[in-house]
Amino acid sequence: MAFMVKTMVGGQLKNLTGGLGGGEEKGEGDKSPAEAQGMTREEYEEYQKQLLEEKMERDAQFTQRKAERATLRTHFRDKYRLPKNETDDNQIQLAGGDVELPKELAKMIEQDNEEEEEKDSVIGQLTNIQNLDIDSIKDKAQATLEDLKQSAEKCTVM
Repeated sequence: MAFMVKTMVGGQLKNLTGGLGGGEEKGEGDKSPAEAQGMTREEYEEYQKQLLEEKMERDAQFTQRKAERATLRTHFRDKYRLPKNETDDNQIQLAGGDVELPKELAKMIEQDNEEEEEKDSVIGQLTNIQNLDIDSIKDKAQATLEDLKQSAEKCTVM
């Protein structure tokens, strides 16, 4: 009977005072977090441990991705001779220092490097042109031009 009176009047009294009672002891209606979720104390502790492990794993993956991005930015800064960023260096160090890029990003960098090599080779070819004998090229071009003029004169259509 006392339980019914306490739950009926106590709940309404608590609502009226806004729950400011303060000095009440833990009664039968109050539950621990484990009991509130319908678990035993051991199950609740195991659940909390599992949540903590999952959070640590997510954080490690996130740190690894941040370090991969920082590595990519560092690569492009080196490539285009831009100033270094200390934040990127710190992120790489947090991930353990030696960070490998994902396969897709590594392919992109490799393609960029190949394109740069092709450009370098064309520029290299242009510098080799200076070593050629310009007089011989000029003579060949004039001979070809004269041959074209002669064949154009022989053309009956024009």
